Amino acid sequence: MTAALLLGALAGLGLLAIAAGLAPRRVSLASALEAILREPRPPLVTLDQGGWAARLGRPAAGLLAGLGLPTRSLRADLALLGRPPERQLAEQATAAITGLLLAPALAGLLAAAGIIVPWQLPAAGALALAAAGLTVPALAARQEAAARRAAARHALAAFLDLVVISVAAGAGVEAALTYAAAAGRGWAFTQIRRALDTARLTRRPPWEALGQLGGELGISELTELAASITLAGTEGAKVRASLTSRAAAIRARQLSDAEATAQAATERMSLPLVLLFAGFLLLIGFPAVVHVLTGI
Repeated sequence: MTAALLLGALAGLGLLAIAAGLAPRRVSLASALEAILREPRPPLVTLDQGGWAARLGRPAAGLLAGLGLPTRSLRADLALLGRPPERQLAEQATAAITGLLLAPALAGLLAAAGIIVPWQLPAAGALALAAAGLTVPALAARQEAAARRAAARHALAAFLDLVVISVAAGAGVEAALTYAAAAGRGWAFTQIRRALDTARLTRRPPWEALGQLGGELGISELTELAASITLAGTEGAKVRASLTSRAAAIRARQLSDAEATAQAATERMSLPLVLLFAGFLLLIGFPAVVHVLTGI
């Protein structure tokens, strides 16, 4: 029975690969034009080709790519992490195949030990583990990207403070942006410096480069900052007051996010306490209940 399950799983994977090869995913006209017209930019971080899981699942990455994976939002997260989509698909394929073969292998071990389980259980377990192996790496990548965006927002608040200080000292907007970017360290400040250098070399306003960087990173605060600086540079708005209010808004959002995270952690901690209290009551009341039942 285990051999039949393995053969059926391999046959299903083969049919899926044939279907994906005969009907490749069509690229939309908007995506094709965006790839042609998009300005070449260096990667956000150094690309990581991955370890043994990526090498093992690389032959199956094309199959998942033919199914339309990864999605557009996940591609943005992978670009933020500096992780090629091929590596992500290879790791997902390795995890899915491992999950698909794990349940039949366990059923085979039980059968060798003399324990026979119905074939429906290994089949359902194989499908469930394969689906989990396909989705868990994607969820992990999204969590890593969210953590990096949160760190970038913290760095952006400090960057705005430095810009305000430079403007208050009499520097212009472009000079203040350059001074503030040069004063910081870390991944976020490196990306800001790279965007400003690109704007200077291409003779574009620096706030346009910051707005483009905010779109690539998925950080709305950076895009709003670029809009505020654009207003200040073209219509003579009070740039110092605008940047100060923007920094205050970012801090307020960070504070609200921290409070929400703390409240969620507090709620998660209440469940183990309730279970522990219920177990304590059961431990105290069990002898009395047994004594009453045996006395009757």
